[in-house]
Amino acid sequence: MISELTQLAIFAAIEASKSIIPIYQSNDFEVEIKQDNSPLTKADKSAHNIITSILQETKIPILSEEGKNIPYDTRKYWSKLWIVDPIDGTKEFIKRNGEFTINIALIEKNKPVIGVVLAPALGVIYFSEKNVGSFK
Repeated sequence: MISELTQLAIFAAIEASKSIIPIYQSNDFEVEIKQDNSPLTKADKSAHNIITSILQETKIPILSEEGKNIPYDTRKYWSKLWIVDPIDGTKEFIKRNGEFTINIALIEKNKPVIGVVLAPALGVIYFSEKNVGSFK
């Protein structure tokens, strides 16, 4: 049986997907360029906002690709944290080839204990939990 935290991460990914697909299917979205020269769309921002608002319920710190830059001096003391990439493969999202994912992981003592990967355009979700297993 999967934990409530895994269920919450799956729910967060699905809710983010619901905001991404209409943007993906539209012909009208702007692409910004981040400081690291990678692209950013309103889908990235929307997914980030949805995922973080859901995961904040856990009171576990969140480190997100699209979130604020949290200094290492702060993060190094976290024994548990969520790591989120709201859209991994923004270039593929922009190309509309379907090869992008929503990624959420829970890390405890520097090791992953929960992982969720949702491919919204393909309608496929993968998830795993330590001592429980991996599922598609």
